[in-house]
Amino acid sequence: MSFIKRIVKANNFILFVVFVAIVVIFQILSGGSFLTVVNIRNLLNSTVVVTLLAVGAGFLIISGHIDLSAGYTGTLCGMLIAYLIMRVEVHWIPAFFITLVVAMIVGFINATLIHKLRFQSFIATLAMGMVCGGFAYLVNNGDSIPIRREVADAFINIGTSRIYDTVPSSVLIAIAALIIYGIILSKTRFGRKVFMIGGNPTAAHLSGINSVKISYALFINNAALACMAGSLVAARTLSGQIGGTTAQNFSGITAAILGGVSFGGGSGSISGIILGLLIISSFDNGLRTMRVGVQWSLVGSGLLLLLALTLDYLRSDASFLRRRKNRAG
Repeated sequence: MSFIKRIVKANNFILFVVFVAIVVIFQILSGGSFLTVVNIRNLLNSTVVVTLLAVGAGFLIISGHIDLSAGYTGTLCGMLIAYLIMRVEVHWIPAFFITLVVAMIVGFINATLIHKLRFQSFIATLAMGMVCGGFAYLVNNGDSIPIRREVADAFINIGTSRIYDTVPSSVLIAIAALIIYGIILSKTRFGRKVFMIGGNPTAAHLSGINSVKISYALFINNAALACMAGSLVAARTLSGQIGGTTAQNFSGITAAILGGVSFGGGSGSISGIILGLLIISSFDNGLRTMRVGVQWSLVGSGLLLLLALTLDYLRSDASFLRRRKNRAG
């Protein structure tokens, strides 16, 4: 039991050790090509998208819910913004806000299915994910929509420009998201309410907290962040693609849980999510550097998710035993 307690107390330290180990192993296996400027830039690029998905997923999981539609929502938004810019000839700024509204509607529908129709969150959001994936295909019959630089140069620069010709400027978006949401989660009344409704819904209700209203806000926020992620992918690849952020659908959830966000709700932190993000992105990037087949990349991602769930189980079990011991004492 003391071993489990040490795991719980030193969770962030262990995650940091795992991250360092992944970097060292892939640096050795790749013959030194893992820690090159080009590959680090690719790593940062991939981390930005997963960061937006992980932050939204983390808030929802802390509140006791989960959203399996975020990756598909991002893909739909990437296709839609490309369609609006290139086919309808809408300037990229209003095109983005139109797309953002569509994403927020998806989040609103998710919350309505859960709180009004009493669907389980994973079933409702999985169904909405399939709907969004279908609409993404219908936008252009499954074909990608190229975005020409002369039409939307500023939009493309958001995803492709670099600071000092090295660090992707989109990293600033990820950093801003982590800082803003970190402050919201740890320093505001709203953040405390999120923890309360996830950790003890009954106590939250008796305290007068409108958990349904907060849940609506979190689902809409998660969809909005997915829209930003999908738009960034479109700007970076210069096209709306049917793949979009679909492949990262579980990456945000995995990063959040691996970083200490309890699958049962009520606990988690942005610092832990950051470590989870570094592990997920480094592992995935390392496999690509090694030119591992897609099937093995999927196996690795699945194993990381299982690791995240296992750590969450150990943390929850240790927490339960500690509370029972305190009551007995």
